[in-house]
Amino acid sequence: MRTISVLFPRYGVNVRRTSTGRLVSVFGAARPATRLLAMLEVLETRGRVSGRELAERLEVDPRTVRRYAVKLEELGIPVEAERGPYGGYRLRPGFKLPPLMLTDAEATAVVLGLIISRRTGISTEESAIDEAFAKILRVLPVELRERVGALEGSLGLTWRPRAPQPPATDVVLTLATAIRAKRRVAIRYATPGREETDRTVAPYGLVFHGGRWYLAGHDDRSGEVRTFRVDRVRSAEARREHSAIPEGFDAADHVARSIARIPWGREIEVELKTTLEEATQRIPKMVGTPEEIDGVVLLRAQTDDLDAAARMLATLPWPFAVRRPDELRTSLRTVAQTLVTAAG
Repeated sequence: MRTISVLFPRYGVNVRRTSTGRLVSVFGAARPATRLLAMLEVLETRGRVSGRELAERLEVDPRTVRRYAVKLEELGIPVEAERGPYGGYRLRPGFKLPPLMLTDAEATAVVLGLIISRRTGISTEESAIDEAFAKILRVLPVELRERVGALEGSLGLTWRPRAPQPPATDVVLTLATAIRAKRRVAIRYATPGREETDRTVAPYGLVFHGGRWYLAGHDDRSGEVRTFRVDRVRSAEARREHSAIPEGFDAADHVARSIARIPWGREIEVELKTTLEEATQRIPKMVGTPEEIDGVVLLRAQTDDLDAAARMLATLPWPFAVRRPDELRTSLRTVAQTLVTAAG
């Protein structure tokens, strides 16, 4: 018997109620798991249902209905079968269908998702993670609760997460819905040191990077495709006007390139003795975007640590030449000497 854990409020399955109050299935190419959930929904709503009626509503044969009943029994749901011409199926009297059932592995996956969300900052509100985590632990069986709860203190990450900048949940959901519906969005955007501005944006995609949420989309105010920090969006409201996402547009790629172009630190320029295709594949977009200018593959990037930039360049598999700054050459000599010394 698999352990079943009750977690969240149930969401609707593929069953709808007609104008006369009759429940019917809405499947299309439904999977068996979907029909199994629909069978539970019908049994809970109607109480007792004949095998023939269940078969019609689930769009399967009576033999499949019997298999579903056995499967529900295996999951710990007491389905009683009544044989004979007036027989049918019902849930055991007094049994209430739980909101949502998860196995041990599924409950662990949910808990891990919450832990990683907190550590990486991908959540919208940190308090929501704490509350959801507490609710899950509260309803899990004691043994499973202790096992999955131990993950909170024992799981470590190999990277140091940045301080999260969580955006408003309503803003994220509004933007995501508008992206899917291909509609424009009116946003109020706050930039540090400047007044808040009202903009209309055609949203193309949401991207999470380095503890922050970003929105890639066409900004009517500037007439360009821009990258917006979602935590700086004070409000978002979907509009009726439709928008079209450009063919082949990659929101993650756009955001990565935008971040690389933000002015900060020292600017470096390096000629790469390779093809533009190889350079683009090898160099992370967050570092910089190689360009081919007058037959030369040139990398422009920015850094606040020339020694770190030198160590990165030392890992490249092709020759290169520094254009600027001169201090980068000094850092490269230091790295080269370190490598020579290590080689003995």
